[in-house]
Parts: sequence; structure tokens; C-alpha cells
Amino acid sequence: MQHCIYPGTFDPITYGHLDVLSRAAKLFDRVTLAVAHNPGKNPRFTPEERVELIRPSITQHENVEITTFSGLLVDFAVEQKATAIIRGLRALSDFEFEFNMALMNRHLKGDIETIFVMPAEAYSYTSSHLVKQVARYGGDVTKFVPPNVAAALATPPA
Repeated sequence: MQHCIYPGTFDPITYGHLDVLSRAAKLFDRVTLAVAHNPGKNPRFTPEERVELIRPSITQHENVEITTFSGLLVDFAVEQKATAIIRGLRALSDFEFEFNMALMNRHLKGDIETIFVMPAEAYSYTSSHLVKQVARYGGDVTKFVPPNVAAALATPPA
């Protein structure tokens, strides 16, 4: 059984993330969407809130599960008995960062592959950071995120 990890901060999840997830779900028997604890990115939502925001958007994928993780991604992948890590590439600007991370992960755990997946062209410019900025200033983000996420972004942070 081929199992991959699709890691990310997902703060918030976007339609681009969900597009990459759908592609991974077609390629692998099992996909774990892994929400990272990453306080350095100053997240808008807690990891647990992100999981709850994501859950309604993954119900159509019977082979997808969701969890949180902290620490080294490759250690988490080994713990989960995954054979691959999925990373989304929106544009050339993502490649250098992702390439370096993939090489480091290969150095740390050479038997775990990194697979780069491109989302549909319509999502190539969408990022969680930009979505949060648009929402912060009252802009309409419904084209970029699921309805429950747009509603959560419209609510002022606690």
C-alpha cells in the first residue's frame, strides 16, 4: 500500500491546496494531510482549528485522513510508514525553496521520496498569505477558499 504525507501549515487551506490533495489522492492508496505546528509563521488559526476547517473539504476522499504534527517532517513520515511526501508547486519561485527542502529530507531519510505536484493553473497565484491579507481588509475570498473557511476569516481573531 503506497502512503504519502501532504504536509503544510494550511493557514488557511485554499482551493489550490485541495487541488493538490485531489491529485495526490489519485496517485496514492493512502494520503495523510498533515497540518504543521509552525508558530514561526504566525498562524491565524490553531492547528486544531485548521483541522476542523479542512475536515468538511476532504470527505469525498475515502483514502485521505488528517492529523497534526510537529518536529521533522521526515521523522513524522517514517512514524506514519509513508513512502513519499507531496509538495505543491505553484510557480517557479516555489521551486528553489521546495527543492532545497527535498534535498535535505533526502539527506536525512533517503528512502522517502518527495513528489512535486502542480495545482490547476487557476490556483497558481493563490497562497494562504495572500488570502489572509485580502480577508483582513474585507475583500472577497470566496473564489479562493471553501465557504466555511471564508466565514472563519471574516470573523475577527480572538
